[in-house]
Amino acid sequence: MPVTIKSQNEIDIMRSAGGINAEVREMLRENISPGITGFELDRLAQEAIKARGAIATFLGYSPWGKPPYPGAICFSVNEVLVHGLPGNQRLEEGDLVSIDLGVTYQGYVSDAAFTVGVGVVSEEARSLMEITEESLVQGISVATVGNRIGDISQTIGACGEESSLGIIRGYGGHGVGREMHEEPHIPNHGRKGTGLELRRGMVVALEPMFCIGDPATHELEDEWSVAISDGSLSAHFEHTVAITDNGPEVLTRA
Repeated sequence: MPVTIKSQNEIDIMRSAGGINAEVREMLRENISPGITGFELDRLAQEAIKARGAIATFLGYSPWGKPPYPGAICFSVNEVLVHGLPGNQRLEEGDLVSIDLGVTYQGYVSDAAFTVGVGVVSEEARSLMEITEESLVQGISVATVGNRIGDISQTIGACGEESSLGIIRGYGGHGVGREMHEEPHIPNHGRKGTGLELRRGMVVALEPMFCIGDPATHELEDEWSVAISDGSLSAHFEHTVAITDNGPEVLTRA
């Protein structure tokens, strides 16, 4: 699939989709506490998305021959990096939970994620979250017209490397628009000055993923959840970003 360039009208719609995404994420963040389950959070998300006239992008999503995804959110706890299923697992004090949310509005997708500590978490866990989120901020800062994919990848990866964190391979950012996953793929490691040149009208989801230990991963038996193989804590942050003549615009902020 070629890279799609969005018109200003399309970006305006995606900004609206991103605004809904931001509102729902904030509601979920406020409800995360010890004892709540992924299923309960997912139900809240589905109700909130529907109330805003939008569609839960992830629900029923079935790429690459996978079974249809059963929820509106990905609910990934501790060593589960991404794509965790929202079930009856109850969050416990000290857990890290990553929430990934897709919202489709008027035919366009917004995609964003955050990791948060449940109650009081260890200093190591807090540092992991802060560095992963900062790498997203830094990656967004170089998502400018004329730069290349490698500039984003190198910037994100350097944040993890400087802190001796594991940088996840095989998963990363992507284009987004009418489809949730469009070209280009955006790794979280790379070399400056390499890869596709960024053009005005491109819209991409940047999503750094780091862990405390070895970055090797494996897929669980549910065919969706991806976990860190050595069981170490992981974190994941994501925003949908439009490339504009005035610099990067984050579309998934309130």
